[in-house]
Amino acid sequence: MNVLEIAKQAAIEAGAYIRANFHSSIEVREKSSSFDVVTEVDIGSEKLIKQFILDRRPDHVFLGEEETYVKGSLDALMDEACDRPYMWIVDPIDGTSNFVHGLPGFSISIALACHGILTVGVVYDPLRDILYWAEKGKGAWCDGKPIHVSDTDNLARSIVSTGFPSEPRAREAVLASMQEIGKRSRTVRSFGSAALHLAYVAAGNLGAHWQYGLSVWDIAAGILLVQEAGGRVSNMKGEGYTLADKDVIASNSKHHPELLTWLKPLDRNG
Repeated sequence: MNVLEIAKQAAIEAGAYIRANFHSSIEVREKSSSFDVVTEVDIGSEKLIKQFILDRRPDHVFLGEEETYVKGSLDALMDEACDRPYMWIVDPIDGTSNFVHGLPGFSISIALACHGILTVGVVYDPLRDILYWAEKGKGAWCDGKPIHVSDTDNLARSIVSTGFPSEPRAREAVLASMQEIGKRSRTVRSFGSAALHLAYVAAGNLGAHWQYGLSVWDIAAGILLVQEAGGRVSNMKGEGYTLADKDVIASNSKHHPELLTWLKPLDRNG
């Protein structure tokens, strides 16, 4: 089984586990704030994915959201990422708040980075049973059909999306930026999962997604989807995305110049 098939199958199996626990009585715990929550289903999904992958690739490194939160080792692991030949980057449930409240709009995100370069990305919507995947240099796909970003060059004719991070300053930046982008796009949506937002950009449903205060596991798989579907991904300075970037713009590329006019880098030192 190659690495792409491993990622796809791990996502599907975790999705079955999540569906089985949807609408069940679960304990919800706050992490960094009331905006940032975790359940035993997040933890169980991550364990399932980790075991599935490492059983088949025991020499690979695993970076999962929940395990990393407990260990508090993200910065150290990210420093190592560019030196690691194989690092899996996993969000076991992206959009936990939706899951907790019995709403759709959550996903599983699994990516593989080789020496800091994204090579495989899988995003799975378990409720709708829709699987997106991409492999570097081989395009992006949804349920076996190739996908491409939209060709709309007018932001006023595009739906764009954003999300609301747990970091207070980043959340304020999102709210402020919505005033400008909201005036210039057809409408703004926030479905609750950055990974799904990026998949929708890749599939041409959305013209762009922007967000401040993201973590690498939220977006790594979706970033590759957008890139392989013909889109552009950058930080707020317009520089190409790296695994260390927390603030990103992903678009069909045609909307990028206008978005960069209104979206500014967030100063976290001020």
